[in-house]
Amino acid sequence: MAAERIVVVGAGFAGLECVKHLESTLRTEIDQGEVEVVVVSPNDYMLYLPLLPQVASGVITTQAVTVSLPRAIKRAHRLPGSVVGVDLERSTCIVRKISGDVVDLPYDRLVLAPGSVTRKFDIPGLDEHALGMKNLAEAAYLRDHVISQLELANASTDDAERAARCQFVVVGGGYAGTETAACLQLLTESALKRFPRLDPGLVRWTLVDIAPRLMPELGQRLGEQALDLLRRRGIEIKLETGVEEVTDQEVTLTDGTVLPTRTLVWTAGVTSSPLVKNLGADLVRGRLKVGADLRVPGHDRVFALGDCAAVPDLTQDDADAICPPTAQHASRMASTAAENVVASLHGGRLRDYKHHDLGLVVDLGGTQAVAHPLGIQLTGALAQVVTRGYHVFALPLTRTRLRVIANWVLHLFGGDEFIRIGFLSGRKGTVEDFESADAYLSAEEIRDRARTS
Repeated sequence: MAAERIVVVGAGFAGLECVKHLESTLRTEIDQGEVEVVVVSPNDYMLYLPLLPQVASGVITTQAVTVSLPRAIKRAHRLPGSVVGVDLERSTCIVRKISGDVVDLPYDRLVLAPGSVTRKFDIPGLDEHALGMKNLAEAAYLRDHVISQLELANASTDDAERAARCQFVVVGGGYAGTETAACLQLLTESALKRFPRLDPGLVRWTLVDIAPRLMPELGQRLGEQALDLLRRRGIEIKLETGVEEVTDQEVTLTDGTVLPTRTLVWTAGVTSSPLVKNLGADLVRGRLKVGADLRVPGHDRVFALGDCAAVPDLTQDDADAICPPTAQHASRMASTAAENVVASLHGGRLRDYKHHDLGLVVDLGGTQAVAHPLGIQLTGALAQVVTRGYHVFALPLTRTRLRVIANWVLHLFGGDEFIRIGFLSGRKGTVEDFESADAYLSAEEIRDRARTS
């Protein structure tokens, strides 16, 4: 009898944790060939996204925030590639391997955890000029770009060019945008010591958000304290303001402000992977509609979790509430998804996902942070200890934890080298370059493939 094949799409917080739970629970069945677990991921690592701003600012190396899949996955089969389409009628994933070959991968159970991509809007020039902060390549490129702007400004004799290259704009007042602006502002502040021809007053950071408050999930008091702290560090905060147009020379805001700049970092939220939008299934706020047991309605053998899924939040009184797309929820959904996949294999009862949020932490660089663990509001050095302690605890492997701690200690005593590695030299490195949706198959292309197969 053929083995029951469980396909897990994605190896982020949700996907990797789900695979690890499946390996543990189905260990005997996998070893005896009764069950096969296949995880499809284009990379051979899981990326710890919350620390990306520290990669961009040089506090942590790129390798330190990755978790090796060959080390973390013991029994599952790894298929290096991307699922570019899913044919729910044929129970088949369409996989584009990293070699470029496109193959069909049938499944008996499917776990969708492809994550999310940067949310963009129809703003003139955004695709051509905005830089992202959603993956490792974008963080590495952004660091190179910021340092190169300081180098070019230092070498220029044109006052207008020097000022424009020293003006940095971050759009998005959520956690990613706030941490990115805060950490990179410290990077440029330290780097100025290496560029004696630059007037420190030229270097300006502006954080823009359409919302009336910064990081509203933190609560009013902590949000205002974070806002005050950033402003005292010289970061200009523009709330209730959007972006009207972007060119290679300037950014025009909806309040009429024109900022001469060569750097726009776009972190204005995320949206589901294009994969789930082509399934032909129901969506809720752009995410795949699932039940509290994480199953896709009408497809009892298909489960979805993490950023791509609109999972009902059973801790809220509002019946329409869905869980926020955070790493905390994704990693905890993984155990529920794995248990329910196993239950569906063995004819057991599926359970609903329910998790009370443990709180939020925001690293603002150096010794500064704001945190809200278990309802306790913290700021300053104590908040930073809690924030970094949380990250260490959340990292999956001991060697990854030790590597991150070693990076923090090394940076504390050794500082930064401000080295530009020349990553993607000569290319723009925009969000469109790194996160293009063109690689995914449309629903019509999936149907055509089914007819010809």
